[in-house]
Amino acid sequence: MIAADYDGTIRYCETVTDEDIESIRRWQEKGNLFVIDTGRSMESILQETQKYGIEPDYYVTNNGGMVFDRDQNMLFSSYIDNVMGLDIMYIAKEIGGVVSYVVNDGFMRHRIIINPELSEKRYPDLEPDMSEEELMQMGKYAQFVISMDTMEEAAELAKKVNEHFPEQVTAYANKYVTDIVLNGISKADGAEWVRRKAGILPEDVYTLGDADNDIPLIEYGYHGGCMADALQDIRSHAVHIWQNITDLINTVLDD
Repeated sequence: MIAADYDGTIRYCETVTDEDIESIRRWQEKGNLFVIDTGRSMESILQETQKYGIEPDYYVTNNGGMVFDRDQNMLFSSYIDNVMGLDIMYIAKEIGGVVSYVVNDGFMRHRIIINPELSEKRYPDLEPDMSEEELMQMGKYAQFVISMDTMEEAAELAKKVNEHFPEQVTAYANKYVTDIVLNGISKADGAEWVRRKAGILPEDVYTLGDADNDIPLIEYGYHGGCMADALQDIRSHAVHIWQNITDLINTVLDD
């Protein structure tokens, strides 16, 4: 089984290469499982997999907070407490440097613009579809993604959220955004859930990521891997360094 991050790992330089798409298909044709393990919502990652013709056996979304099978059936879910969710919305409006925030209900995304004067790096094309009042009444918060003006501000926000709410939520810096999920949830948890359900031995699991929110996944198991172009402090967590997913697949299949 391979559990791989999407952005910066499967999709890099704004695309997914034909070589990587063919390698993933070859991996599955040999009877192996392929899992996309992403911070994206199911709605968002489906748009990508359909665009490139990738058919994962499982989707781990929301940084490990949700698990879906290949037919989009929800197998596992986790939600942030309603009061904590309202607090996060309040925090997003009160601190500086916030461009927008996105609420993930477990499948769909709903965006609220905070400061239109700042540059939106993560969600430039995602139009708001609900009012903040409607989101407050929704009461179903699988993940919050707070889009910041700079990567430094995103990292600092993640640090502060983890310091102030260690029992309620876990925050991950993810380039220009801060991902916030239920406490204790990680991409590694999602990979482990799938591994157990599928009956895969721990020594037969390979993981691959490239960013801060991938560190639990990179550290997971016997064969935690990292992209070669990741920052050094990310690479330091990995057992294996791979040029891309084709490099990983070719090496394992050759062995």
